[in-house]
Parts: sequence; structure tokens; C-alpha cells
Amino acid sequence: MAGVSALNRALNRVPRRAEGRVSAQLKDTFVDSGVAAALESIDHQVLYGRRGTGKTHALNYLAATRLDEGDIGIYIDLRIIGSAQGLFDSARASALDRTSRLLVNLLTEMHDVIMEAVLADDQLIADATIAKKLDYLLDSLKVSVVETAVETTTDVEKSKSRKGFLGFKLGSSLTASADAGGELTSSQKDRQSQKRTGEPRLSLNFGEIARSLRELATSLRARRVWLLLDEWSSVPLDMQPYLGEFLIRCVTPVQAFTVKIAAIEQQTNFRAVIGDGAPIGIELGADFAANINLDDFMVFEQDQKRAPEFFRGLFYKHLTAGAEAEEQVPGLHSERDFISIGFTNARVFDELVRASEGVPRDAINIAAKAAVRSGERAISMPEVRRAARQWFQTDKESALRAVPGGQELLNWVIDKVIREKRARGFLVNQRSAGAPLLTQLFDARVLHLVRKGYSAQDEPGERYDVYVIDYGAYVDLINTQNAPQGVLPVDLDAGDVDDSDGGWVEVPGQDLRALRRAILDIEEFLVANPQYR
Repeated sequence: MAGVSALNRALNRVPRRAEGRVSAQLKDTFVDSGVAAALESIDHQVLYGRRGTGKTHALNYLAATRLDEGDIGIYIDLRIIGSAQGLFDSARASALDRTSRLLVNLLTEMHDVIMEAVLADDQLIADATIAKKLDYLLDSLKVSVVETAVETTTDVEKSKSRKGFLGFKLGSSLTASADAGGELTSSQKDRQSQKRTGEPRLSLNFGEIARSLRELATSLRARRVWLLLDEWSSVPLDMQPYLGEFLIRCVTPVQAFTVKIAAIEQQTNFRAVIGDGAPIGIELGADFAANINLDDFMVFEQDQKRAPEFFRGLFYKHLTAGAEAEEQVPGLHSERDFISIGFTNARVFDELVRASEGVPRDAINIAAKAAVRSGERAISMPEVRRAARQWFQTDKESALRAVPGGQELLNWVIDKVIREKRARGFLVNQRSAGAPLLTQLFDARVLHLVRKGYSAQDEPGERYDVYVIDYGAYVDLINTQNAPQGVLPVDLDAGDVDDSDGGWVEVPGQDLRALRRAILDIEEFLVANPQYR
């Protein structure tokens, strides 16, 4: 790459997704934001986080470290388990049938990974019974085929026949005689045929599967099996409760198994009520803990010191781990070197962190674009802002075009929050938090949730979530009269807030009366645009 510094060239080589790294590099490049200790618990857990926050990296790191401890780590990407027809063909197969097919593939993958671990372990492979127990697991997946409908048809065939005869006798006395007669016969034949209609159904025996896993666990010699399920949100919503029901019936009761699930919170459906009124699926808080959210660790507004420290470590490790001699950046020996070599000053790096809104994948992409634009120079503030705007337009804004009303709602929010109040954050009543359009803007990472459950002192019982608008959506307003001055606008006459900042505050650590101006009523947009309800 001609005319580009060694560091800027290296920034463009950083893989954008964890899948681009080999297993050893995933371990070496992992930066612990505080989540590792929580994940190492043997409790069953759900790990939440937006796209790009590092869920895949965290699970792969956990699998590698558990292997170092002598356990078995089974990382499974649910996006590549099963077939498209088996997952999404809801017109031909019920959610239960489709989940059964997914489970067969999932358990087969588990079997294969455990088999590899056994073959690589001299102690385990010496156990003559373990092969039989692995076979028992496979045998438990041999499903029964049940036809959905069988139609039996019986045809009756009747026939009649008449048989006549004529006899002629010639005697020795030259006399002749003749006899004539007839016989009437009838017959009936029954012909039966069967016509099978509908698709075959797979019937898994949960009890048999659970027994096979318990038997297998007894041969693993106290080794714990860590089942790490990534991309849970890629499973269709109607199938998720059935998949969860399988886990709590067959896997989590086995003491030697620990299950971790990585998911996007707004795209999960862990529990449902089926036709007979019975609940199925995972009960969060009882069956699984849901106490880890990567967004809590890396959003700039949540901790203005911890977030930059995390991203410094992230970039430094990605630039140095596994790099060949010719790929090493001269002078890059510490995290401080990364800032001094790569940026015109520390404020520019802090702006990059803010622009990423706590999403590592966004930070890597923005840094790469800024590096290309900077060439041989250190990255400056204008380059970070241009790169952030470009990344927003190509990755996020383009995705909104497929969402009816998505761009319109974003423009409305920008007008109401930034142009009218000169803020970049707002409050949404939790009763409106599930609005489909709002959720889709969050999924597209154009809105970011930075605090949940905020309450205003003069509105008892009402709870609000604090959102901020993505940096790329308003970066072109910086240095203009419409530039946002802070996260949330405050009521200066409320008396419970420091007005030294001119009427804006960062995300508050306590509940205040002063934030009534920051409330944004999504219903106002929907009333004006009923076609997007």
C-alpha cells in the first residue's frame, strides 16, 4: 500500500470479525473489559450485546481458556447449524418439527467435538467404555418417523359368470341321448390401498438423550463440558423457546455441563406459552442468569475512563498478536506507543472511541477508513470524523433503507433531539421501549442504549431508558450552530442539577427531576405517521 505508514497499513489488516482470526490469535487478542471473570462461572448464563460488541470473541476466548484448564469447550455458531429449509420453512413444518431437525445437527456437532477431545487425550482414549457412550449419544438421535396422516382406501371388485354345457352320448344300441344344463357363479375381491399425506415428523426422545449425556459425563473424568452457543438470535423467534426447552430438559440437569448463550437482547424469545397453556423455554433468572451485557462495559458515556483503556488494549493486541516480523510496526512496544505514533494527540483517539459508541467492530472499521485517508500522516480529528460519517452511511444508514419508516424516524429523532434541544441523547418511557421501529433503529446501531431503568423523582412508577444517537448521524453538525452540547438537556429551574454546563448533562448516575425536557414520546411520531405502526 504505497504512501501509507506502517501503522496505518497494519490498521487495515486487522480482521473486522472474530471469525477472521485463528483460535490462538483469538485468545491472544482478547481484551478483558471485566467480562471474563463473570463468564468463567460454571453457572448457565446468557451474554447480551449488540452486533459487533465482541460476543463471539468472548465465547472463543472462554473455549480456549477452558481447554487450557483441562475441560472441553464446544463453541457452536448457530448460524451454520441446520439448513435454510429446516429453519425457515414455516409453511411446511411447525416450529417443533424445525427445532427437532436443528437439535439433531446441534447434538451431532457436540458429539464430533467431544470425540476430537477424546482422541487428543491419552487418559480419555484409554477408557474402553467411552466409545460406546459416544455411540449411545448418536443412537439416541435416531428419530422415529411419524406420518402426519394416513388415508386407507378399500376397493370392492365383484364379478359374475355363467357356465353352460351340452353333452351327447352314443350308445351301443345306436341310441343317443343329450344332456344340457348351466351353472351360475359369482365372486368378490377386496383391494386395499393406503395414501400417506403430509411431511414426516421427527420425534426425539428427550429422556434417552439426557441419559446418554449423563452416561457420557461419567467417563469424562471430572472434565467439564462448556457448551457455548453463539448467534442465538439467528434462530427464528418461534423456534427459540423449543430450543431452550431442550437445553433445560437434557443438558443443564447434567452437572458436568455448563451452557453459555450469546444473543442480542431485543432479538430473543426465550420463553413462550404453547396451545395448552403450558410455558416452555428458558426462564431467565431461574434456569439461566442474564447478568452480563457487554454494552455495560464499553459505552463511552457509562465510564469515560474505562472505555478508552479498553480500546487502547484492543488495538494494541490486534496489531501485535501473531504478527510476522515483516508486519511489525516499528516503535510499537506499548499501548502508549499506539496513541503517540498513530494519532496527532490523545483527544483524537478519544474521539475515535466516542465515534464507535462502544462497538469494537465499528471502532476497527472507522480506524481503518481513517488510516487509509491519512496515508503517511498520523490520524487527525478531521479524518476520524470523515471516516465515522462514511462508515455510518455505508454500514448503518444503508441498512435502514430496508426498514419502512426507519429513516423517517431517525430524521425525526435528529430534528427533535439535536436541532431543537442541541442534545444527542433522550429518554424513552419503558412502556414504549418495545416499539418495533425503535428496536430496529437500535439493532441497526444508529441508536445506542446507555442506561436502563432511569426514574424521574416527580413521576413515581415511571421508568425510562436513556438512548444516544450514533455519532455518525450528527458528526456533520459538529462545529455548526446545531452541534449537540451534551447528552441530555436539563430543566435549569428544577433546582437539583448543576447548571454550570449551560443546560446539558452527561448520563446521570442518580435520578433527577431536571430531565423532563429530555423525554421523547415515540407515540408522537406514530400519530403523525400511522402507516408505520
